[in-house]
Amino acid sequence: MPSRKGLDPGISDEAVKAKTGKVWAEWFAILDKAGARKMKHREIVALLEEEHAIGGWWDQMVTVAYERSRGLRDKYQKPSGYEAGASKTLSVDVDVLYQAWHSPKLLRTWLPDWAKMTVRRATPNKSMRITWPDGTSVSVYFSSKGDGRSQVAVQHGKRAGARDAARAKAYWGEALERLKVGIAP
Repeated sequence: MPSRKGLDPGISDEAVKAKTGKVWAEWFAILDKAGARKMKHREIVALLEEEHAIGGWWDQMVTVAYERSRGLRDKYQKPSGYEAGASKTLSVDVDVLYQAWHSPKLLRTWLPDWAKMTVRRATPNKSMRITWPDGTSVSVYFSSKGDGRSQVAVQHGKRAGARDAARAKAYWGEALERLKVGIAP
């Protein structure tokens, strides 16, 4: 696959160096030298864990950035397929935020497709698992941030590809903005 060396991994060289001791180009050169272009994701992560000990989250971040830079992984691509997400922190308690997702009366004010979705599982004020009208999966996570603030994070999986995932990301960004307008004081 082609190399995409100009790809922005989303975290600056300064930030990655502060946490791992190296900038992106150094990590990519190390992985190229180790033959990572021919390795599976788990093998690259294991290599980083065993030989560089930068930490679990950073092992994953460096691996994904490397795969994307070398054309081995698309944006929004996960091992299980394509997934996109969005999140929003609002000035409401977590129970108010959860009710905005749980109550049909509130849902109809901000989520156009609410009537066609199926909630498979819900844990009040924590999470929801939803089957979307097109058969894809939506996971919603709620967390209290204290002082009357809470966050909702949406992950929409089983997308058809990177473009479809980008559309889902835009959809949820707009939906969460409508939610914010509808329930924020």
